[in-house]
Amino acid sequence: MKQPLIILTGPTAAGKTALSIRLAKALDGEIISADSMQVYRHMDIGSAKITPEEMEGVPHHLIDVLEPWEEFNVAAFQRMARKALDGIYARGRMPIVTGGTGFYIQALLYGVEFEENPEDSPVRRELYALAEKEGEQAPGILHAMLRQVDPASADAIHPNNIKRVIRAIEYYRLTGAPISGHNQAMRAKDADYDFLYYVLTMDRARLYERIDRRVDQMMEQGLVGEVERLQKMGCHRGQTAMQGLGYKEILDFLEGKCSLDEAVYILKRDTRHFAKRQLTWFKRERDVRWLYLDGAPGEQDRVFSQIMKEIGDKRYTWNNIC
Repeated sequence: MKQPLIILTGPTAAGKTALSIRLAKALDGEIISADSMQVYRHMDIGSAKITPEEMEGVPHHLIDVLEPWEEFNVAAFQRMARKALDGIYARGRMPIVTGGTGFYIQALLYGVEFEENPEDSPVRRELYALAEKEGEQAPGILHAMLRQVDPASADAIHPNNIKRVIRAIEYYRLTGAPISGHNQAMRAKDADYDFLYYVLTMDRARLYERIDRRVDQMMEQGLVGEVERLQKMGCHRGQTAMQGLGYKEILDFLEGKCSLDEAVYILKRDTRHFAKRQLTWFKRERDVRWLYLDGAPGEQDRVFSQIMKEIGDKRYTWNNIC
């Protein structure tokens, strides 16, 4: 019998954190973060990291476990999340995966296999050399190269995520096939868990308003100071962590490439674009249950009740945990 798993995801600023805590407390659960930034220490404001107070005593995994200069990718997430799941099941508790990185969730659910190319791949060296040569123009140039050979991956990967763009081009050059096709084949596999997959969503205008308000709160909480502290620790834009939303924009301001107002404007704009891509990803996933937040009073109570009812309907197969 497959082990049970609850997934609660959705675009940034949709309200996943509060609902995940409520579910965990009701189900005697533990939370695994599926977020590419909250895994890093010292990066709290820009990642909108849950605070110890907000956790309300609920155990969380994959938060504050790496330094900003350490490597973290989907393969590392898959390995670390599965280790966390083993412990949660051994304790007889319910795992709840929450976060907005859809590729991470897919890799965990379906056991996506990652074919690692040699670190000294000539193709990889060539592409990184091109990126260094082109400087600020590199994201656009590399992304255009990717779109020529793999439009689906170009739609899914932001131009600023140079590492993933290069990986996708490299995969095509070495195999003759688009990596999006490989990912689609992995998505078609049977899941390794008996899961309920929930995606929070809402009216686009309301979501964008929440995103803008969150960015304003980050600035009030001291995002500029956080990035300055990271710089003093030796962090720089060449590191994966510093390419995250909120960090690369403030770095541009600190390096004199734009004004603070311009940095904030770009951060809001790019976060809205990111949320749109997240929703596009989730629409392609199988067996997703959409939870629409309509802004009415008690909306969280409504979606919480819906989830609990559907979990109740599955208890006959989940009785070893629930």
